[in-house]
Amino acid sequence: MSQPVITDYLFDEAAYNTHDGGYIPLEAPTTSPQPLAIPAIATPDRVEGQDVYYTITAQTGEVQLLPGAKTKTWGYNAPLLGQTFVYHDGETVHLHLVNHLPEVTTFHWHGLDIPGPIEDGGCHAPVYPGEARDVTFTIHQPASTDWLHAHPCPSTAEQVWHGLAAMAIVQDDHESRLPLPRNYGVDDIPLILQDRRFHEDNQWDYRADYDPDGVQGPTAMINGTINPYFDVTTQKVRLRILNGSNRREWRLHFSGDLPFTQIAGDNSLLPEPVTFTHLMITCAERQEIVVDFGQYHPGDRVTLYSDDVPIVQFRIRDFAPDHSTIPAHLFDVPEYHVDPDLPVKNVVLSGMDEEVMIDGKKFDMQRIDYEMPMGKCQIWDITSTNDMVGGMIHPYHMHGTAFQVISRNGHAPYPNETGLKDTVSINPHEHVRIKVLFNVPGVFMYHCHIIEHEDGGMMAQIKVVDPAHPDVQYHLMDHHTLMQAFAKERGVAMKDLWLGGMESYKKMGMHM
Repeated sequence: MSQPVITDYLFDEAAYNTHDGGYIPLEAPTTSPQPLAIPAIATPDRVEGQDVYYTITAQTGEVQLLPGAKTKTWGYNAPLLGQTFVYHDGETVHLHLVNHLPEVTTFHWHGLDIPGPIEDGGCHAPVYPGEARDVTFTIHQPASTDWLHAHPCPSTAEQVWHGLAAMAIVQDDHESRLPLPRNYGVDDIPLILQDRRFHEDNQWDYRADYDPDGVQGPTAMINGTINPYFDVTTQKVRLRILNGSNRREWRLHFSGDLPFTQIAGDNSLLPEPVTFTHLMITCAERQEIVVDFGQYHPGDRVTLYSDDVPIVQFRIRDFAPDHSTIPAHLFDVPEYHVDPDLPVKNVVLSGMDEEVMIDGKKFDMQRIDYEMPMGKCQIWDITSTNDMVGGMIHPYHMHGTAFQVISRNGHAPYPNETGLKDTVSINPHEHVRIKVLFNVPGVFMYHCHIIEHEDGGMMAQIKVVDPAHPDVQYHLMDHHTLMQAFAKERGVAMKDLWLGGMESYKKMGMHM
């Protein structure tokens, strides 16, 4: 029996970002098409058995994005975005993290199940300009597409906007045996979706573009390329799509409504593939799809759109016939058995603009909002209480774990939410229930991944306690120390320091 094809975007249309008062629509590119940039795979410093060593440098750069002046950018081991880091299940990763930026930053591994707060790289693991930090962690998780980005509260959004966002791929033995495209750069292609506004001399100006509900720009930037094209030399192409935007939702479809098959979500393959013609990806989500170009001929062109704006053109070249089929079953989702002694944990996302909060509070770097035992599964109920007309969709993210979505308002989750995830978007007034289980200890954040919302306080912290070591204490950075660092590095007095997220605290009469 053939699989049904899903032809809509699934989420509540009334809550799409197109209805925001500050919505900035994408504009069709007017510059000449450019080859899609494919980030290079990072080369380890050395490999010793299952131990692999990397140096990762956060650095400044300049990139020719538009005709005229080069754009000043930031990146990881690259002038913009970063190299792609490929890790393998079971290996131990040793990282030498170097900061060559003019200000403090952190290195957050979004999607990796690794201890916190230091290895995880949230706001409690600062690396100051000219300094370095060494971290080590072991990969124990299924194959997935993840990412590295800055997370120095409350300047996460600005640093990601500067360009600090790179893809990370986890590989495992199970995925490697499946008949899926995996020749990186040929038939296995990263697509990092972002948007920008270019100001005078082709520069980005975060403060000029600031919006507490999320910064957007009219120009689509894919892998750091404006108006990209990709030469298709294989019948089937796997696209690893990352929404690396601060705010934008991307509603994707191909010309001619070409169907495609989603094979993976955030943290794992899907149990079964799902076929779409239209697919919405919200902030920080990852979705892997396989596109079959078998009906096309050399010289044909197929366009990927977001809404009605072209964002990538696929130029068909000669390719050999590919008669392989995607297996009907891809992945066995692990069994999470809910601990009967753990009650349902309720989380309420509220507000828009400067009023954003979780459970009626803004984020405090030194406050633990919840404790949970490692290795035990609990149901969390996440809801959004937007009371403005239409409301908005909040992408809810948890550090340090991969959860399972079990229901939306008591009904089944969307068909492409059946694997492991770390980000799930909540429609206004909707209750989404998830099974949460941490396999690593530490202090972790959970928050809305509209990045200006997390900087503005829509974030909280959980302490995951290892029963074998219940008395471990964690040093939590205080916000004032980070603020002092930003002020010193920017050469301004504390009273004159501007950080976008702090405007939300000030206007609400609160402090971090």
